[in-house]
Parts: sequence; structure tokens; C-alpha cells
Amino acid sequence: MDIITTVNGWAWGPLMLALLLGTGLYLTLGLRFLPVRKLPAGIRLLLRGGRGDGDGDISPFGALMTSLSATVGTGNIAGVATAIALGGPGALFWMWITALLGMGIKYAEALCAVKFRETDEQGHFSGGPMYYIKNGLHKRWHWLGVAFAIFGSLAGFGIANTVQSHSVSEVLLESFSVPPLVTGLVLMVLVGAVILGGIRRIAVVASWLVPFMAVAYVLMAMTVIVLNISEVPTAITTIISSALTPTAATGGFAGATVWAALRFGVARGIFSNEAGLGSAPIAHAAARTNQPVEQGMIAMLGTFIDTLLICTMTGLVIVIMDVWPSGVSGANLTAMAFSGALPGGHYIVALGLCIFAFTTMIGWSFYGERCVVFLFGTKAIMPFRIAWVLAIPVGTLLELELVWLIADTLNAFMALPNLIALLLLAPLVFKLTKDYFEPAQKATNSMPNKLP
Repeated sequence: MDIITTVNGWAWGPLMLALLLGTGLYLTLGLRFLPVRKLPAGIRLLLRGGRGDGDGDISPFGALMTSLSATVGTGNIAGVATAIALGGPGALFWMWITALLGMGIKYAEALCAVKFRETDEQGHFSGGPMYYIKNGLHKRWHWLGVAFAIFGSLAGFGIANTVQSHSVSEVLLESFSVPPLVTGLVLMVLVGAVILGGIRRIAVVASWLVPFMAVAYVLMAMTVIVLNISEVPTAITTIISSALTPTAATGGFAGATVWAALRFGVARGIFSNEAGLGSAPIAHAAARTNQPVEQGMIAMLGTFIDTLLICTMTGLVIVIMDVWPSGVSGANLTAMAFSGALPGGHYIVALGLCIFAFTTMIGWSFYGERCVVFLFGTKAIMPFRIAWVLAIPVGTLLELELVWLIADTLNAFMALPNLIALLLLAPLVFKLTKDYFEPAQKATNSMPNKLP
């Protein structure tokens, strides 16, 4: 346990945070702040061409919803609360910074995923870091793709499967006295019914469920904010000041340094929106499109929706209701905030957590599946799906501290090869982007698809 804790501390330490933020800053500057400049264009593109008109398995809208189904999860409810409980209100500010830089990363990830995707033996599209490493970089780098696939196939069983089912079982036991095993078995049936239908069924479910739950949650949070509108300026001031100066101990809050606010804000921000992790481009690679740049513009909307919208709502409610110094953490802190503002707020949070966790499980199942396809071929699909479904009830019965640590560490190990690949492929990302927006220059300054 001590060894895993030490490795986890190193994996998500200053070097990793610097690599994540540095990669995001480099891509954002190289793209001339495209994620900010082209945000309205990305929204129009999604609304205008959501069905897609190119090669692929699912619509561009379905690809975005599938990626959001995996990212909009417990991180939006429990992750934000944990970051604030450990790093103070300033952690939310650093989540915003992570998201702004993460939009550039998501754009580059999806662009590369579409550019370098393949079709498997069954005719389905496969893409993501392992494929843009294999097809976009020199063979000396190919071991990074294998490493990503190994870490990705294993990490999901922890942070996106057993941890999720355990979180749901805890909240249903506390709120409605539902036995954990019953929760696990019901989730197993529901998740199995979706994922056994493959990416098309996952995309259909995600396309209906994700917009509904996101809008419902944001409206609930906005209700709390409007009811306490006079407290909003103070809350924003507290968030910004706590990000730049140490937060003193108060109530049950132990106090936090600027480093703690930055560390927990960035770490929980990445956990929530997964920018740099390399997971989302696996979904975007299946989109029906022949335009990598356009899918990149759609992909970056995921980080905006997940962190700058949904996570912000959670964080503002917690700070406005002034429950963050209570010493409570995780989903219980979020529930405390909503319960103090709305009748039945605890139950609303419980329901939201259940839906968010469910979508995370179905979205991440596809990520893990594509990783095992890269490693073992399509023959591994059905064994993986069965193993995924069977692991769900197991999670409701386990003490998950060790599982969480291992999975969190594996997530960091996923990010490393992905970020290295993005840095090496960045010149190609910049060129393809320039060629798309400046057609007259397409014929000049050609660049090979293989980088040294």
C-alpha cells in the first residue's frame, strides 16, 4: 500500500502536472488560441453536421456524447467537492485553467485520432493514442502505443467500473437503504444490455441520456445560484483569492497552500474532463467524418461542457452555500450544499450521481475494448465485455482505497505516452489546422505524415 501511494504521488506529482499544463499551453499557443476563438464555430458545426457525412461508425454528435458519457461522471459531483475540501475554493480556479488548456489538448487528440484511425477485422473504426502513435510516429516510438493500450485496458476496471459501482451502491444505501449487491446486479444488467450492442448502442444511449442529465443538473445548480445571487460576487472573489494566496484553516477545513489548490485543482480537473489522458479520442475516432479538424473542434466542446460548465456549477454551489469548511468531502459535501438550498437536494444529488456513474461505465467500456482490440484483435472483444460486466457487482462489495490508487496511477501512466505523442505530432496538428482554415496555402509547405 505504501509503495502504491508513493508511486501515485510521483505519477501525479509536479512533473506530471507540469507536462499536462505545458502540453496544453504549447498546443494552445501553437493553435493561436483556436479553442477559444473557434468555440462558437465548433458549436455551429456540431448543430449543423451532427449526423456526419464521412466514413465512421457513429455520428460526430454521438462521438461527443460518448466521450462525455465517460467524462461526465462522479468527478463532476464528488471530484470537484474533493478538490475544494483538500485545496480550498481556489482549486476550482485551477480546474478552470486546466480546462482552458485542456481544450487545446482535446482538439489535438481528436484530430490525430481521425487522421490515423484504422478499421478492424469486423469493419469497425479504431483509433486513439495507440493508433496515432503507431501510424503517425516512427517505429521507435511504437512501444508507447502498446504501453498506452495496456494501461488503458486495465485502468478502466478500477476508476470507471468498480469505483463507479461502489459509489452508486454507497449513495443508494445511504439514501434509500438499497443493499449494495442489489445495486451491483441491477447495474450489471443495465450496463451489459448497452455495451453488448457495441459502440452504436452506446452512442444512441449516450446521445439521449447525456444531454438530459447535463441540462437537468445545470438547471438545478442555476436555481441554487439564482436563489443566492447576492452571494455570487463574494464566492468568485473567494475562489480567485484562494487560488493565489494560502487558505487559512477554518471550521473543519485544515487550511491549504497555493500548491495544494493548484495540485488538487489540476488533478481533479484532469480526472473530470480527461484532457491529456487519451481516452476521449478513442470515441472520436469512430465518428462519421473525413475532416480531422472538424472533429477536433467538436471534441474540444467536451472539456468546455464538462469542466467550465458542469464542474463550475458544482463548485459555485459549494462555495455559495459556504459548506466547504465543514470538513466533509466528496459527494457528501455536494449533497450538503444542495440540501441546504433545495428541498430534497440530497436525493437529487444521489440520482445525478447514479446516472453519471452509469454513463461513465458504458463510455469507458468502449475505451477499454478498443485497447484490447489493439493488443489482441477482435477475438478479445466478447471476453472483455463479459469481464467488464462481471466486475460491476464486485465493486459494490470491495474496499476500494487500494483499487482507486492503482487505477489513478494507471491513468497517469496512460497520460504519459499520449502527451509525448501529442508533442511530437504537434507540428502536423498545426499544419492541418492552418491548411483547413487557409485553403490557399494547402499546396505549400507539405509535411509527411510520419514524424521522426
